[in-house]
Amino acid sequence: MHPLVAADAVGLQRLLKAREVSATEITQAHLDRIADTDPHVSAFIRTLDQAALDHARDIDRRLSAGQEVGALAGLPLALKDILCTKGVETTCASRVLQHYRPPYDATVVRKLRQADAIVVGKANMDEFAMGSSCENSAFFPTRNPWDLERVPGGSSGGSVAAVAANDAPLGIGTDTGGSVRQPAALCGVIGVKPTYGLVSRFGLIAFASSLDQVGPIARAVPDAALLLEAIAGHDPRDATSIPTDVPDLHTTLEAGVEGLRVGVVSEFMGAGMSDGVRSVVTAAIDRLGALGAEVVDVSLPHAGYGVSAYYLIAPSECSSNLSRYDGVRYGLRVDGETTEQMMASTRDAGFGPEVKRRIMIGTYALSAGYYDAYYAQAQRVRTLIIRDYEAAYAGCDVLASPTSPTTAFKLGERAADPLSMYLSDVYTIPSNLAGAPALSLPVGLDDDGLPVGLQLMAPVLGEPVLFRAARALERELAIDSTPRGNGSLAQVAA
Repeated sequence: MHPLVAADAVGLQRLLKAREVSATEITQAHLDRIADTDPHVSAFIRTLDQAALDHARDIDRRLSAGQEVGALAGLPLALKDILCTKGVETTCASRVLQHYRPPYDATVVRKLRQADAIVVGKANMDEFAMGSSCENSAFFPTRNPWDLERVPGGSSGGSVAAVAANDAPLGIGTDTGGSVRQPAALCGVIGVKPTYGLVSRFGLIAFASSLDQVGPIARAVPDAALLLEAIAGHDPRDATSIPTDVPDLHTTLEAGVEGLRVGVVSEFMGAGMSDGVRSVVTAAIDRLGALGAEVVDVSLPHAGYGVSAYYLIAPSECSSNLSRYDGVRYGLRVDGETTEQMMASTRDAGFGPEVKRRIMIGTYALSAGYYDAYYAQAQRVRTLIIRDYEAAYAGCDVLASPTSPTTAFKLGERAADPLSMYLSDVYTIPSNLAGAPALSLPVGLDDDGLPVGLQLMAPVLGEPVLFRAARALERELAIDSTPRGNGSLAQVAA
């Protein structure tokens, strides 16, 4: 593996600032890596080689001229194909948007460009972010670099797999019910769901508007902190954006956990978790205690209803949001004899099975006579979950749990069992319902040599303490996140 693709983002920045390497060299090394790995992993729907190299050369020119460059200058980044990129095809991994080229950049994309991050490609995903395995893409499934016969998780599986495969040191995903954290756990990298409203959703193609949040992916906690600081901040074009300052994550990043109170969520440590996940997560939590944190048990009494509430709220919102894909204004159009037939044919041909399933669930839940029994009741449960978190944080600085109940499962293993697939996010969904930040950190391998993720959670706008705790544990464990073992990318790619 080329040394430049093995380096983390902070390390690459250090080399670039010392002029020991150019942005062009960094970018070319990663594009070469993608050419080697992507035939096996399928992390990208499309790569942006020429645009990436042009941007890198411009950064080098400005550095040579003594001009300022952005906070992410020269750092390759994999961008989930759900964020609008002006003039560049943005599909949400759906045939209904195949060949769609937005006339504007999402706010996150604009901030990335201003920070001089180099977008090397649009990453694969579950169609419209609906899935936990990256098998629901209309184009092809993505594979886990740790075992190419297993899923990377979803829905941000492409971005996560790209970072895990060393195709890019940074990635951007979106997290509606765990779609950054769960694949991060399955692929052994860092994945963050920020506080709802901390990162703008303008230009993010909506799945469930009250839950969607853009988040960073990286191989090290300082890299994830660097990326979150670059994309966070108030945006007047997003009505849900919080009018607050960008969090200062680096001031306290190395402060350690001594004196912090860590609550272990008892409801997330019970039945349904594999033995391998339990042992690795328990050992990691014990290490937090050894580092000086006070570890206590806490309860989120209504968290067990999270999956049920989520699978009424999210499909209801998706039923509303996806009604815009009608074959009239943009995207796929399948002609019919009447407007109604045209719309029906377009949606039938353009949407995949999982998207159709969720639209139908949501439409039913919102229909006359059922709204109060289903959608409204789910919102009441959401309020109870929010109150549970508030009560837990009254006595704890951060909460801890597994990120996923199992490690990566085989491709196709859960495709015919939607409930089993949905339960992949049983520990991550409650944080989305509460709107609070959470992070997945790799803390070891199970007996099959597959990564296990620990989930750390913090109060609303508690990102500084969240990153502080994650960094302390990362330093202590010193986990090697390079995919290895039987069936891994290391066996088939240079």
